[in-house]
Amino acid sequence: MSDIISYYNTFDEWGRLEREPVEFQVNWHYMKKYLPSSGHILDNGAGPGKYSMALAADGYSVTLTDLTPRLVKIAEDKAKELHLAGQFEGFHVADARELTMLEGEQFDSVLMLGPMYHLQEENDRIKAIRELYRVTKQDGLVFVAFMPRIRHILTSLMLPGNWRPNDNMDSINQFSQTGCFDHADKGRFTGAYYFEIADIKPFMETHGFETLELIGSNAGAILSKENWNYWHEKGDKEIQKIIELIKEKAADPYILGISSHLLYIGRKKQG
Repeated sequence: MSDIISYYNTFDEWGRLEREPVEFQVNWHYMKKYLPSSGHILDNGAGPGKYSMALAADGYSVTLTDLTPRLVKIAEDKAKELHLAGQFEGFHVADARELTMLEGEQFDSVLMLGPMYHLQEENDRIKAIRELYRVTKQDGLVFVAFMPRIRHILTSLMLPGNWRPNDNMDSINQFSQTGCFDHADKGRFTGAYYFEIADIKPFMETHGFETLELIGSNAGAILSKENWNYWHEKGDKEIQKIIELIKEKAADPYILGISSHLLYIGRKKQG
């Protein structure tokens, strides 16, 4: 995990969601569709707390965890800056596989929008989902982010120089079999795991969750910088229409493979 922590120690994750607002807006739209009007929410693997701040501003009680100490500190500072610190029950440096500081069945809802990107071993993925199940109240909602394998295959084919060692077909074919990606270039996104889309629902259901929806958080990732520049020149109203269209189409199962991230929405079943 040291390479992953090093990456997030230098990467501007808050800025990424500012630069790519579609993902946040789509996820937020579907979260609000399902979330109760109040409650205690865990943002597990929260990074700098972009979603946590939105939840706190909406009146929810929030507990935040992340593996990277720097990001937890940024989140804590951001809560103070936005005058939201009173909505937070705690900020914890924690591994999603071992949430030992948290009691069982404590949260009405849990977000886990990062940890599943970086658990390459199946046993680790199971540990994280079991902890998710443990800390969620009976019938509580969970929102879990995944990265689809096919999308990264397509991205590697389109931009091989950006995704070494996936700059040759032998490496891409190997990735297609394993879903594990370790960047050849130091300081880049690495230690990653990408799911087969067909495996996500069975994986979650096997570990005690009822599936409500699986959506594509950002099908707009298929658009190039030049594509977005064209639409930006048309003005903010056109951009908002695009975002509304992507929200509408996010639950279409035929769009999942072109989305850079997926959001699983489920409910904890009685164990």
